[in-house]
Amino acid sequence: MHINEPGPYAEVERASSAYELALTTNDVAQLDALFWDSPHTLRFGATENLAGYDEIRAFRLQRPSKGLMRTVTGRWITTFGDGFAVANITFARDGEPRVGRQSQTWVKIGGDWKVVAAHVSWMDEPKPQR
Repeated sequence: MHINEPGPYAEVERASSAYELALTTNDVAQLDALFWDSPHTLRFGATENLAGYDEIRAFRLQRPSKGLMRTVTGRWITTFGDGFAVANITFARDGEPRVGRQSQTWVKIGGDWKVVAAHVSWMDEPKPQR
């Protein structure tokens, strides 16, 4: 299996960037398009556990559309072959002292990269490494 081949890596990087833009601009249709439309899709958020595309979509429709801006402070992508990848970011929000973390599992389905599992959490600012 090939890890981080340039083609799949660039595709996932573009998909991840498209997700970030859609999230911060509250483009619900684009967010929906980037997730796998399946009852098997999972999204564990900072305050919710959502199982299935329909629950995730319903959450997005009722979510406040303000305060979504954030700054990505780190991004790590690993592709496995040409159809599976994980993407992780850390992020910061103005006025929020905690560090945000997001993990996504991406699978190429029908020629398009889709999030099949996602997790968002907060942690206290990490202590400096020794």
